[in-house]
Amino acid sequence: MKENPAALQMEYFNLRSHLFGLFLLVTQSQCPTRAGDVAKPNFVLMMVDDLGIGDVGCYGNDTIRTPNIDRLALDGVKLTQHIAAAPLCTPSRAAFLTGRYALRSGFGSAGIVRVILFLGGSGGLPPNETTFAKLLQKQGYTTGLIGKWHLGVSCKSRNDHCHHPNNHGFDYFYGLPFTYFNNCKPEEVNDILADLQVMLWQMSMMVGLGLLTLVLVRVTGLLEISVKLLVFLTALCLLGFMVWYVPFEFVQTWNCIVMRNEQVVEQPMEPDALPEKLMKEAEQFVERNQNRPFLLFLSLAHVHTPHFISREFHGKSKHGLYGDNVEEMDSMIGRMMKTVERLSLANQTLMYFTSDHGGHIEDSSERGQTGGWNGIYRGGKAMGGWEGGIRVPGIFRWPGRLPAGRAVDEPTSLMDVYPTMVKLAGGQLPKDRVLDGHDLMPLLEGKAERSEHEFMFHYCGTYLNAVRWHPPGSDSVFKVHFITPNFLPPGAGGCYHTKLCFCHGEFVTHHDPPLMFDLSRDPSESNPLTALTEPRHAEVLRRVRQAVEEHQKTLSPVEKQLSWGNIMWKPWLQPCCGTFPFCSCTETSITAHA
Repeated sequence: MKENPAALQMEYFNLRSHLFGLFLLVTQSQCPTRAGDVAKPNFVLMMVDDLGIGDVGCYGNDTIRTPNIDRLALDGVKLTQHIAAAPLCTPSRAAFLTGRYALRSGFGSAGIVRVILFLGGSGGLPPNETTFAKLLQKQGYTTGLIGKWHLGVSCKSRNDHCHHPNNHGFDYFYGLPFTYFNNCKPEEVNDILADLQVMLWQMSMMVGLGLLTLVLVRVTGLLEISVKLLVFLTALCLLGFMVWYVPFEFVQTWNCIVMRNEQVVEQPMEPDALPEKLMKEAEQFVERNQNRPFLLFLSLAHVHTPHFISREFHGKSKHGLYGDNVEEMDSMIGRMMKTVERLSLANQTLMYFTSDHGGHIEDSSERGQTGGWNGIYRGGKAMGGWEGGIRVPGIFRWPGRLPAGRAVDEPTSLMDVYPTMVKLAGGQLPKDRVLDGHDLMPLLEGKAERSEHEFMFHYCGTYLNAVRWHPPGSDSVFKVHFITPNFLPPGAGGCYHTKLCFCHGEFVTHHDPPLMFDLSRDPSESNPLTALTEPRHAEVLRRVRQAVEEHQKTLSPVEKQLSWGNIMWKPWLQPCCGTFPFCSCTETSITAHA
């Protein structure tokens, strides 16, 4: 049978059409994966250290210039009741990264030490905690932390890096594994347990005098004292002296270092060169990752003391070195915004600005006020209950997704950033632990009018100082204080006798009945409510006490990361470039490595 050429040609075209259709089907089936990656937003989180909410123009300051932060708020959403989960660096940052109250990670302390003190300590963010960076890694994000960490480095050996950022979901780390503090500049006053150092020095002198007396007694023949006993006591005294003297005397070398990933690259660091190094690293990280989803956590050393001195900003503000540093910090925020805009990433990047807690109102020197201003809010840094210690700036910008110029007056938390980012990245929140944050997108986009935070719990160390209640169907935000710090001198607004408020013993007052305020009417917490002035007084106390009972049932025993055993310096854990104890190196170039 002879084949028809026209029929063969038709079959050929049909076969080619089927093959082309199959190719399109396969190709399109793969597109959602790539499109999904493109649709995932980038995240740039910018956290400042010790900034007071009253230091920023868009939050009411008209004497310090913060045009870049103000523009961020004008282009995005400003949160006016944004709350840190703790009033100090270490616990606040732990809560921010994990979306959980710091107590759940072991960062509660019943004593004077409420932060990591030494890089050579064994306390830190536990390896079993799940940070938002870990979850974003699983969604294909490249993650970077530039700047301050302050959540520990190692557990049992110098190189195990169990607490290090690289072990907590950050692909790249450059910056301070500790923090920036007074001891990083030799001319500044001591910042670490100064009273304890004085006491130990006095004890060493007394023991030394006692030993010298025994030697003189033996030499003069008044008593027969064994030479072996004197040698043993001398060795014991020297050992005791070195145990406390070495960690404190060389703390600049031990704590003031810069790391790139797990390598120490500068020890001790050069303070005034740090801001520019951090900004270059941040800009280069964004440039390297502009074509894939990324998370950048820019954790600035500003505006913690001691203050940086730069040619461009020194003497330019109306508020001395502190004001200079706030204005320099604002310019750094501006540089980050310009980098995102220059690379045409603005519409696909959620930018966030905040502070880890309130300003340090007691911080001052002969040069004047060196700490921040918390505006109309009472108290400041280290105070777990008063608004000035925990109410911080909170600004989100995402052009095309978030409405510009919007203000949200509802209670929100730094812990809310965790679920917000994870959901936007397409990830799943952990189901094996309690999370205390809530997704902010409905509030930010204007799709919800009320916060999911009916209650908030305000801790100072392990002590529950206050509870916030936002009753359903009400505009009121009641605040109930169980414990408040004792301010000195009388009538002052801070603990000027100790330079920082403590949470325990004679340093606080327990209130029974508790103090109560309605923040919606009295944000400065000036006029306590009573049963005579507030019809809901009894109801508020009852509901708050019920909430505290329910909340405490969710707390599980964990290792105390800030116990004396964990915070004290251990030479075998000390990060070091060179041969320990001769740790010294200088970074000769700033070359970013992915």
